[in-house]
Amino acid sequence: MDVMNTTYAVTGMTCNHCVMHIKQEVGKVPGVTATELALSDGLLHVTSDQPVDFALIQAAVEDAGDYSVVIL
Repeated sequence: MDVMNTTYAVTGMTCNHCVMHIKQEVGKVPGVTATELALSDGLLHVTSDQPVDFALIQAAVEDAGDYSVVIL
């Protein structure tokens, strides 16, 4: 099994509750095995066991609230 690591930049977060909610939603995306997100830098690190379509990550972040995400 290959492990893939992808980094995204998330904007619109104002508190740790935002961070928690985004991590929960992204963690539901098929293939995602781990997420790390820091309020301080807005970087979302996603570990997956398969390629994950950016549109799925984007939808999960947007489902979490009024946030935006771009792939780095």
